[in-house]
Amino acid sequence: MQGGQLLMEESLRLASVLTPSKQCFFPSLTKIVGTLGPKTRSIEVIEECLKAGMSVARFDFSWLDSNYHQETLDNLKVAAKNVKKLYSVMLDTLGPEIQVHNKTGNPIDLKADDHVILTPDLSKEPSAMVLPVSYAGLAEVVKKGDTIFIGQYLFTGSETTSVWLEVLETNGADVVCLVKNSAALAGFIFTMQVSQVHINLPTLSDFDKQVISTWGLHNNVDIISLSYTRHAEDVRELRDFLQNQNLCHPLIYAKVESVEGLTHFDEILEEADGIILSRGNLGIDLPPEKVFLFQKSAVHKCNIAGKPAIITRVVDSMTGNLRPTRAEATDVANAVLDGTDGILLGAETLRGIYPVETIRTVGRICAEAEVVCNQSFHFKKIIKHVGEPMSHEESVASSAVRAATKVKAAVIVVFTSTGRAARLIAKYRPSMPVLAVVIPTLMTNSLKWTFSGSTQARQCLAVRGVYPILATPARLDGPAISTEESGLALAIEHGKRVGLVKPHDRIVVFEKIGDSSVVKIVEVDN
Repeated sequence: MQGGQLLMEESLRLASVLTPSKQCFFPSLTKIVGTLGPKTRSIEVIEECLKAGMSVARFDFSWLDSNYHQETLDNLKVAAKNVKKLYSVMLDTLGPEIQVHNKTGNPIDLKADDHVILTPDLSKEPSAMVLPVSYAGLAEVVKKGDTIFIGQYLFTGSETTSVWLEVLETNGADVVCLVKNSAALAGFIFTMQVSQVHINLPTLSDFDKQVISTWGLHNNVDIISLSYTRHAEDVRELRDFLQNQNLCHPLIYAKVESVEGLTHFDEILEEADGIILSRGNLGIDLPPEKVFLFQKSAVHKCNIAGKPAIITRVVDSMTGNLRPTRAEATDVANAVLDGTDGILLGAETLRGIYPVETIRTVGRICAEAEVVCNQSFHFKKIIKHVGEPMSHEESVASSAVRAATKVKAAVIVVFTSTGRAARLIAKYRPSMPVLAVVIPTLMTNSLKWTFSGSTQARQCLAVRGVYPILATPARLDGPAISTEESGLALAIEHGKRVGLVKPHDRIVVFEKIGDSSVVKIVEVDN
């Protein structure tokens, strides 16, 4: 397992630490995923979230219905158009999540040392003595001494809206538990997590299939977050389902949140397009002292494979506070130093009081950590793992990043039609932004001709340091100018407009000529 490395140069003294942070159009190379919900569904708030640095909008289907999420997405489209920002849409599945149903919505007060019965009989009225759960087989999989957690949103157990239970016995289909801490369960649905117990429910539920084949297909979603991924077969099943639904383009990010998923992590990583480390549930399944070990190991493996690693549950306290705790701020920075590609904000933006401030604060912390991140260390460890002889693409991509570092390039410009070239550059962790000029590809079916490219551009928004620019399809009757030439001009113009490049800056260009990939260095004109 490799940890993050901090680069402390002579120039980085206390005086520079006390210097105010620089403001930049791109707050950080590390991407921020924001979960949209009650506090972040108006056009005005979404506009501010996008301007603050949110790159990916997450829609969590473990609660509310498609109509609610559709209204939010429609508002997102308007907001993005207003602020001229590109965004990516992530659909987060329900998976084998067990829920406690509170039909009345009235608070349920549980007292420490009392007994409570978990029953699959959903017709029973929820109370401090009986809680109806959505899983009929619970009594068959738990045993005396097992730990069960119930809560709304947060999985820390420290707040008064979450409760820990200890299984005392089973009685038919019911489970009798001891309440370990006093809590008030408020709301209509609570999530239940049984520590280190296999739940015999499908990872891709019928509900998930229905949502993907309707809402997902209608909205052309970019990424699907597969909740509770436990085996590589889970990812393969989803990919087969997508192909059957004629939805071949969404990327699949496996959400690992249990010991079962941890056990099969290597196989899952090989099959998935990216990984989301759901530290909330992992913090229940694992002893607290083991969580950081898994996180560092998993992020390292993702870096080596060149696949995005996104972590969750970083600034829980900002759900109700304007500033994170010192521990949370340090946690975010250390995740960046370790090689994390993105930070996923859940309750902080879904129902938090300060969603925009949270995005902005996390972005600033990430940007500060990136300044002192030892890029050379990450570059060398990936080079060492790839080994020799390198493939031509790996060789040229790594050379582009090495050249950009040596000449202190302002940006790397890469031309791509699928996004793969941009992801390959990002694999080598460049310290400067990567402007991915996505070249539209002419597609045809039996009905019409269309250009692809917009989906591939949006998908790049989940990759560390990559900022996509969708090129305009070349006109057949237009001037004879190469795609690369016009794309480079477009990238330079965009870079100047947002303050990334200025006259006489150097730019490293990664492009394909024929069947080969080449790297060249360009100086920006006045």
